[in-house]
Formats: sequence, structure tokens, C-alpha cells
Amino acid sequence: MPEPKEHVQVLAMMTPTFAVRRREPVLIGPSKPTPRETKRLSDIDDQDTLRGQVPFVFFYRGGVHAHADDGRDPAGVIRRALGAALVPYYPLAGRLREVEARKLVVDCTGEGLMFVEADADVCLAELEAAAGGLAPPFPCMDQLLFDVDGFGGVLGCPLLLIQVTRLLCGGFVLALRLNHTICDAIGLSQFVSAVAELARGVPAPTVAPAWFRELLEARNPPKPPAFPHREFDPVPMPPPPPPGDMVTRTFTFTPDDIAAIKRALPPESDLAATTTTTFEALTSALWRARTEALEIPPDEEVRAVSIVNFRGVPGLALPAGYYGNACVPVAAVTTAGALLAGSLGDAVALVRGTKAAVTAEYVRSALDLLVQRGRPCVAMANLFLASDNRHAGFHRVDFGWGEPVYGGPAATLFGVSFFVHVGNGGGGEGAVGVMIVLPRPAMDRFASELETLLKG
Repeated sequence: MPEPKEHVQVLAMMTPTFAVRRREPVLIGPSKPTPRETKRLSDIDDQDTLRGQVPFVFFYRGGVHAHADDGRDPAGVIRRALGAALVPYYPLAGRLREVEARKLVVDCTGEGLMFVEADADVCLAELEAAAGGLAPPFPCMDQLLFDVDGFGGVLGCPLLLIQVTRLLCGGFVLALRLNHTICDAIGLSQFVSAVAELARGVPAPTVAPAWFRELLEARNPPKPPAFPHREFDPVPMPPPPPPGDMVTRTFTFTPDDIAAIKRALPPESDLAATTTTTFEALTSALWRARTEALEIPPDEEVRAVSIVNFRGVPGLALPAGYYGNACVPVAAVTTAGALLAGSLGDAVALVRGTKAAVTAEYVRSALDLLVQRGRPCVAMANLFLASDNRHAGFHRVDFGWGEPVYGGPAATLFGVSFFVHVGNGGGGEGAVGVMIVLPRPAMDRFASELETLLKG
């Protein structure tokens, strides 16, 4: 078989300028025969909120592990491990289609995921310097994760696009784009960790994958929702922000920063620093600072939506190894005026209530609502959606060259913030990175609000 063609693109950054050479994209299917069948996604999986592609990225240094010096090629090692991992995870090698009432199913065809192999004439240290440290937004992501024609849709496309780019220093970058309907962050991390184990020579993945999407189907017929579910309010879509005016930043909070935020809470109450989680404190503080920075009129409703993982919730019986979407969005709603006039403790109480709401009955109610309303998207008006990816395990994924300097989401959208682990890249143990997208003037005001908050 002839060698795949290479494409060369010279990429200019602040510093340096370097060439990226890509081979032709190829499909990687399961390395052994797998069942040919059709599987229904869950009614959590196929909501409109998740019908899109989400980018992730992992940066690895060279020379930090025995494998880095023994001539093994990371692209070749990972490519073979992907084929092996797709045997137990064979639905990920299939294609989605819609059936009745916009229901999504995956045809397990074994066609495979898309894989791109590349080389870049740059060292990881240079990428770090150009980005000001490895945290989103990353320079040149469009080349570290090339946009393959025909991949960007939801239906009839590969469910994963993976690019492995070798660097001059011996390090490499693994970037991927996931069809979010098939996995959540924990499910994706489980699959990538399985690939990493196989790449390191482990005979089989430690965690066996479990499908069982039928456990998260709406009742037949669906019952009227038993909870408000304000996250799915049928509110008008807000006007799009001006093009080119949006700025992405990752704000890093050290343990001292988090302690400073918690000092604003009442010392003798259920909302004291000792009982308030990092997620609750940061989400509440960021919600208030963002609302102030956007200058939202006082009488308008604002909503903080927490993405709550319900694995382990009694009564749902999700098995270990479940890799579908197993989270629900839950909204805390108030007015901009009330949020800013109240204390940080008041905001924490609202955010805390979102996680406390998630019981088995709440999840069933959400499933019924999603089906009854045609699988709607989360209400976007004045939205601050916080998704905590710190514990998904991305920062521990080791293909044989050590843990990544950064592993996690590569980008986000206006209104959506990911909490990410940044300790591997020099943020310090316990540091939290929070990705924020805002119009440029609002970003300046937001940064000023945070500085004032951290100074107490």
C-alpha cells in the first residue's frame, strides 16, 4: 500500500514560525471482528445541548520516560492501541443516524474513527512560551487538530477525530474532537485511558466498558416533569455577540486564591469555608463577577447551570464502566440585581442547591421532559454554565511517555466554563483553571472584579 501523502503548512505565531506536516487522514477500525448491530443512545445522550463536537488536547514532554528514548513512535503506538481499544468499545467505530422523533441510534458498522499523523518543527517549550503556559486558548489548535472535510457533523460521520503530532523535542500532542452525544467527559476519559493502558502493554483495559443506555430512557408514556427544570426554560435566544469581539482566557486559582474567596463566606454557618466545596465557591464567585462584568440589567433573570454527574446516584443502577452521558444540567435562577445585591454566601446557597436536587427521580423527570419537548437545548439567555472536568482523569492519561503537561478541554463557548486541572503544567498542586469566554471590554471588567475579590 503506498505511503499516505503529506501536507505541509507553515504556521506563524507570536514566536516562532514552524511547519506542520500532516499525512492523509485514515480510518482506524477495531483490530478484530466486532458485532454489527444498531444501538439506541439514551435520552440524555441525544438532547440538542450535546449534538456537537467538543475538542480536547494532551501535551506530552519528550525524554521523561523510558519509552521516549527507545525509538518507539507515539503515533504508531497510539494508532495500534486505538484499534485494540475499539474492540470492546466498538460502538465508537460506528455512525449515528436519527430514527423516530429525532431519536439517535448508532449503527455499529466498524467503519472506524478518523486518525491523522503529523510532525511539527517546534518544541513543546516554544509552544508553552507562545501560549504563556499550557492552558486554553492554545495557539495553532487548528493545526494540532486539523479540520478534516466531512467530519464536522453529528450524523453519518466518524464519532472521534484524533491527531497525534510529533514535536522536535521528542514530545508530542494528542488532540481529538468528540461527538458529545456518544460520551461525556468521564466516558471519554475512560476510553482514552483504555487506549493508554493498551499502549503501555497492559493486556486489557482495567475498566470494562458498559453500554446499558436503556437505563436512561424516558418513561413510556413520559410523565409530566416533577421538578421546575429551569435550565430548559423556553426563553428567546439571545442575540449573537459581535463577531471577532470574543476573548478566551483561563484563570488559574491556587489553593490560596480559593481560600481567599471562601473567607468572604459567613464563618459560623452551613456556608462556612470548611463546608463549601471549591466548585461551589468558584462557581458562585465567577457567576457574580461575570454578571457584573456583562452589565446585565438588574431586572433580568440570570442562571448558573451546574453539570451534575449522577453516576452512583441510588436508584439508577448505572454499572461501573458506563461511558455514555451521565450528567444533567441544573439551573439556579435569580435576577441580576438580587445576585449582586446579595452576598457570596447567598450565591453559594443557590449553587449548592443544584447538586442537592439530583436524585434518581430528578433524572427520570429530566428524561421525560427532554422527550416531551423534543430534546431541547439548555436555555442560553444570561447563562453561566459550569462543568467541572478536574476529576475526569484527563491529567493522568499516560500512553507510556508519562502524564501530560496539560490534558483536558481545548476550547469552550460564550456562556460555558470548564474547570480543569492545571497542576501538571506548573499551576501547583490543587490549582484550578477556569476557562472563560467574554467580549473584550467585559473580560477586562471581569478580570478587575476577580482581582478585587482575591484581595479581600
